[in-house]
Parts: sequence; C-alpha cells; structure tokens
Amino acid sequence: MESLKTKLPHLALLVGSIILCCITACKEEKRGLVIGKIQQASDLVVTEFVVDKVVFGKKEKNILFVPVNEASFLAYSRAKIKTGINLERIKEEDILIDGNKITLNLPSIEVINFSYPPEDFIEDSLVSNPKRFLNSINLEDQETFFRLAEMDIRDQLPYMGLVETSQNHTRKLMHRLLKNFDFEEIFIHFKSDSLIVRQIQLSDNTLNP
Repeated sequence: MESLKTKLPHLALLVGSIILCCITACKEEKRGLVIGKIQQASDLVVTEFVVDKVVFGKKEKNILFVPVNEASFLAYSRAKIKTGINLERIKEEDILIDGNKITLNLPSIEVINFSYPPEDFIEDSLVSNPKRFLNSINLEDQETFFRLAEMDIRDQLPYMGLVETSQNHTRKLMHRLLKNFDFEEIFIHFKSDSLIVRQIQLSDNTLNP
C-alpha cells in the first residue's frame, strides 16, 4: 500500500493539471467572448471622409493640324469615402490574452465605400467656356472629365492620411470596448499600414477634336 508521502507528488501533479486546464478553458472562453464582441462592432469602426476635387478639361479644335480654338470646362465635385476593417477576418491567433493584458492584431484598413455623386457636381459657368466656333464640350466629354477626376482621387487615397486617421479611430473604439472586459493593458496593432483599395478599370476614352 502506497504511503501518503508517495501519493503527494502525484496528487500535486493532478491538481496542477486541473488548475492549468481551468485557466486554459477560461482563457479560451474569454477569447471567444472578445472575438464575438469585436465582430459585433464592425459598423462602428467606420471612418468617413470628404474629398473636394476641382474638375478641369479642355478640347482643342484643329484644322489641317493647326489649332483654331480651345473649349474648356471647369466644375467642382466631391467624393465621399468610408474606411473600415473587415472584423470577420479576425482569428483566435490574432488575440493574445495574458492575465489582464490583451494584444490585438487587426486586419488592414480598407476602403469599404466610395461614392462620387453627380448631384454634388457644380459647373463654374464664369470660368468654363464649353462652346467655341466649330468646337464644343458635350455631355459625353464632361462625363469623361469626371471619370478621370474620380480615378485621380482613387489613386491618391493611399497618400491622404486615411490609414492613420482610421487606425486612431479604431484604437479608441477598441480600447473602450475591451475595458468592459477589465483588461488593464491593451495593445492594438495592425497587420499592415497599407490601405486596401479596390481598383476599377477606366475605359480608354480620349477626346478627339
């Protein structure tokens, strides 16, 4: 019959294993709750921006390769942009919990909505000169100018500071959210500082005099 002294190390190992399993289970349960709460905040981690754009275009009229006149068009436009994070992409390994400390590794900021509404287009009739002798800028020409302006805005999005502003907004929101779980140390990182922008193709529509 084993003595109590012999049994104690085995008992201590068993108790230690049970405690470790409980700690691990609690940590996994807490991680699951955090993931669920974060994914529910998808609509909140949205940052909105407005970009004003001057649209200018011109159309030359040539006769026998000699410039005769030039029609011009100038208008003001506005793009409305929303950035955010696809929180559905967060995995368990992106959340590290160590006692009262939590570290989040969030996906990159991406443009989730880009609108360039025609109702915000305003032509400057004092500067525009769309009708000249044997030369005029028609509606199709104007649409081309606006499409080119839109493409220019899209190309410049990564350099407008959208990522930094959106990351700061997201950090503040996540800090408030995670404080509800009684975390004392909260560290939030992003997997990339690049802005994800879906590219669109613009048909080659040159203006012929």
